Amino acid sequence: MDTVARHVLWFLPMLWLGMVLAISFLEAPLKFRAPGITVALGLGIGRLVFWALNIAETVLAVGLVLAAVVVAPALGTWGWLVVAVILLAAQILVVRPPLSRRTDRVLAGEELPRSHAHFWYIGLEVAKVVALIGLAIAAAP
Repeated sequence: MDTVARHVLWFLPMLWLGMVLAISFLEAPLKFRAPGITVALGLGIGRLVFWALNIAETVLAVGLVLAAVVVAPALGTWGWLVVAVILLAAQILVVRPPLSRRTDRVLAGEELPRSHAHFWYIGLEVAKVVALIGLAIAAAP
């Protein structure tokens, strides 16, 4: 069991990292460049995609915590894991609610200026990428 948990502790951060890079830094900006995609349609798609991503990230975070409990890794591994989980929690609990309210308003037809909350979300994504790389390196077998 310990051997499987060690591999999980290295593999899951890389899987999580790939999902974040593909969705946040590739899909999200590109969808607004696709022909025929309006801001409202892009926001509606983005809401669904990021909702699904956040659920997957939460499942991965729980799996990582469970694997870390089994393995009892060095403090550095725990540190990177805690940082990644805190960053995810901040995105879901602090930044997403105002973004969701703004999306609701835009989808209802309001014309709103560009949101600064997106910059907070992106900043947290960049920090999470660093934390996941650090976690994968620290947990490498």
